[in-house]
Amino acid sequence: MAASLGPLVGAIDQGTSSTRFLVFNAETAELLSHHQVELKQEFPREGWVEQDPMEILNSVYECVEKTCEKMNELNINIANIRAIGVTNQRETTVVWDKTTGEPLYNAIVWLDLRTQSTVERLLKRIPGKNKTFSKFKTGLPLSTYFSAVKLRWLLDNVEEIKKAVEDGRALFGTIDSWLIWSLTGGKNGGIHCTDVTNASRTMLFNIHSLEWDPDLCKFFDIPMEILPTVRSSSEIYGVMKICPSRDSGALTGVPISGCLGDQHAALVGQMCFKDGQAKNTYGTGCFLLCNTGQKSVFSEHGLITTIAYKMGRDNPAFYALEGSVAIAGAVVRWLRDNLGIAKSSEEVEKLAGDVGTSYGCYFVPAFSGLYAPYWEPSARGIICGLTQFTNKNHIAFAALEAVCFQTREILDAMNKDCGIPLNQLQVDGGMTNNKILMQLQSDILCIPVVKPSMTETTALGAAMAAGAAKGIEVWSLDPGDLTAVTCERFEPQINPEESEYRYARWKKAVMKSMGWESSGGPANGKPKINAGN
Repeated sequence: MAASLGPLVGAIDQGTSSTRFLVFNAETAELLSHHQVELKQEFPREGWVEQDPMEILNSVYECVEKTCEKMNELNINIANIRAIGVTNQRETTVVWDKTTGEPLYNAIVWLDLRTQSTVERLLKRIPGKNKTFSKFKTGLPLSTYFSAVKLRWLLDNVEEIKKAVEDGRALFGTIDSWLIWSLTGGKNGGIHCTDVTNASRTMLFNIHSLEWDPDLCKFFDIPMEILPTVRSSSEIYGVMKICPSRDSGALTGVPISGCLGDQHAALVGQMCFKDGQAKNTYGTGCFLLCNTGQKSVFSEHGLITTIAYKMGRDNPAFYALEGSVAIAGAVVRWLRDNLGIAKSSEEVEKLAGDVGTSYGCYFVPAFSGLYAPYWEPSARGIICGLTQFTNKNHIAFAALEAVCFQTREILDAMNKDCGIPLNQLQVDGGMTNNKILMQLQSDILCIPVVKPSMTETTALGAAMAAGAAKGIEVWSLDPGDLTAVTCERFEPQINPEESEYRYARWKKAVMKSMGWESSGGPANGKPKINAGN
């Protein structure tokens, strides 16, 4: 007889490097079971980053099935899963055929740089080539990072997509839309929707009216009929259907009722519901979000304005300032997979720990240009300050330090924009298991770093949104009802002068990484496209 624990809520956490499905107890927020699958990233050319949308979808089914099996082994009744939330890597762009349910091209990942020439072409049409021309509508600068330019590139370069748009067969979505459409029936009545947080990352969405913007769609020449319907982050979108190709029906009939971009979900999971509360997530990239309440704040220091969440159809949208860093955990994966100096992330931590210093070596991992606060797509990665004494340990340490310096840059910008310096930093994400990194971060910021003992805050945020939705109502978001979280604290252990000296040297290294690449090179010529499905 399966044990009953009261209502449970599931969360699909679809990230850049892996997919997970996690199940939480709605009353205690305890994580009961989960399963994870690592994903392939494809790099067909320099600067290109793609993933197979079918592999992503199948990884979701696999995670759901395996988690349900584990729960049965633990004697936990999966019939108590009342709702499912979805959280996802943002901006990554998929176009698929609604008649076959198949993607028309690989997903173009947020980190991808192929659109640099598209960005430059669009900039020529803007008076004064002003990158921030739509800042007050979208909160975003014109950049390779956001979905609109990726979609423009697909419409310009992939014949199958052009034809599907002409025939009225094409649907566009970020990963949340692709998953929700597929999981709620796909070509047999799947729901084509997104939430306000994911929509706010496309550069096609007006963050004040909370609607797709016809002028921006016209500027990017994107047909509005291929866009998903925009919903709140917490409402019933549809129910899970059986997947015919896998006989996967473990959670058939369970409502999908929460949807948040991964960084927004982490803000919710960290309980940052008040104006001025902030969190930093260390995943593939690094993302610092600060809740600015029901007013949108526009940065003077290179941060972007984004929707934090909208918890229900009739509830107001909350806004956040965000500092986005492209490469954080990805630098550790690069040391492992490309340089082969370590077999695992834990080994990178050990290499760094064995020396405890970079010995004057600085690593700027601008593999995808620089994001906040520079927005400099021409930058490329550099390692400088090398001597004959430098070894792989120093480079591993410099890589961890780079993550911390990049966080310091966005925290400085955040403090200038908000006017009230943060007196501690709440952190989460996979990399926060690295104690050396967390201590380094506190040393470089000169403030304490606070890590919740349950680091799955992204999935927790999606589960909270799903469980709180109207018609589900098994999870209260009332601050008085939220469980207090136990935390681990890291206090600064070096003097601020040393920290400032190292930070100044880092800034010097950043300047040397800029202006490296121009879009005129052979890698950006008109590509020969293979739809590759």
